Amino acid sequence: MATAMQHATGSNAAAADDVEMVEASELRRRNRPRGDGGAVAAAEEDEDEAASVERAFADQRVPSWREQLTVRAFVASFFLATMFSVIVMKLNLTVGIIPSLNVSAGLLSFFFVRLWTAAMEKVGLLRQPFTRQENTVIQTCVVAAYGISFSGGFGNYLLAMSDRIASQADEANNPQNIKNPHLGWIIGFLLLVSFIGLFGLVPLRKIMIIDYKLTYPSGTATAYLINGFHTPHGAKIAVKQVKKLGLFFVLSFFWGFFQWFYTATDTCGFNQFPSLGLQAYQNRFYFDFSPTYVGVGMICPHIVNVSVLLGGILSWGIMWSLIAKKRGIWFSADLADTSLHGMQGYRVRKRSFLKPELSFLLLNSN
Repeated sequence: MATAMQHATGSNAAAADDVEMVEASELRRRNRPRGDGGAVAAAEEDEDEAASVERAFADQRVPSWREQLTVRAFVASFFLATMFSVIVMKLNLTVGIIPSLNVSAGLLSFFFVRLWTAAMEKVGLLRQPFTRQENTVIQTCVVAAYGISFSGGFGNYLLAMSDRIASQADEANNPQNIKNPHLGWIIGFLLLVSFIGLFGLVPLRKIMIIDYKLTYPSGTATAYLINGFHTPHGAKIAVKQVKKLGLFFVLSFFWGFFQWFYTATDTCGFNQFPSLGLQAYQNRFYFDFSPTYVGVGMICPHIVNVSVLLGGILSWGIMWSLIAKKRGIWFSADLADTSLHGMQGYRVRKRSFLKPELSFLLLNSN
C-alpha cells in the first residue's frame, strides 16, 4: 500500500511538473523577441504546434453530426447561455460595450461537461465520450445566444419603440410608430434576422476564408483553445484556469454582497462613489466599484478603453456642461433633463453623430 501511495504521489507530482513545463514554455514562446525573420519563424512554429496538437487526435474518428448534437450539449448550452445573456444584458444596459466571451464560453463548457462525463463514468453510465466537436457545439450555441441578447435590440431599439418611450416626445407619437414589446413577435423577428445573417454568412465564408484564406481571429483562437483542452496537458491547464475563474467569481460575489449593505438607493454607496469630488459627481464623474466593469476593461483592447474614456470626458465633462449653460436660450428652462426637447435631445443627437465616427476609428485602428 505504501508503494502504491508513493507511486500515486509521484504521478501527481509529475503531472503538476508537466503543467508547469507547458505553461513555462508557452510564456517563453510569447516573450521571445522577434527580429526581421521573427514573423516567418513564428508562423512556422505555430504550424508545427498546430500539427503536434492534431497528432493527438489522429487515431480518433470524427463523430457524425448526430453524435455531436447531444442532449447534454443542449442542456449545458441552455444554462451557460442564460448566464452569459444576463451578463451581456447588464453590460448592454449600462456601458454598452460587450467584449468577446468566446474563450470563456469554451472554457466553461469544457469544464462542466467534463465534470458530468467523469461522474457518469464512475457510475458506469457513460455511453459517449466528450469530444472537441461537442465542445464546439456548446460554445457556438452560447455565443449565438448572448450575441442575440446584445445585437437583438433588447437594450436599445426594441424598447425604444414602446409607448413609454414615445410619450417622451410629441413628434410621431401615434399608434403607427409605436410597437410595444411582445414575446411572440420578438421571437419571429429574431428568427428572421438570424436566418438572414446565416444565409449571408455562407457566401462570405466562401470568399473570405476559403478563397482568400483570411484568418478569422476569434474562430481561430477558439479552435486552438478547444483543441488544447482535449489534450492531456491542456485538460490539466484548463482545470487550473477554471479554479482561478471560480476564485474571482467568489470574490466578486462577496464584494457585491458587501456593497449591498451600503446601498440604500441607486445613487449612493459604492455604486456611485464620488472619488473625484462632488463637483465632478454632479457631472456624473464617479467611480463604480463593480468587478464586472473592471473585468470588461481588462478584456477589451486598449483602443476601446481609451476611446470610452475620452468620449466620457468630451461629452459629460465639456459638451454637456457648455450646453447646460444655454438652458433658457437654446431650449426652454422649464423642460426636464429627460425631455427630448431639452437636454436629452442634445445627448441623443450627439451620440448618433459620434458613434459612426467612433466605429470608423476603431475599425481602422485594428
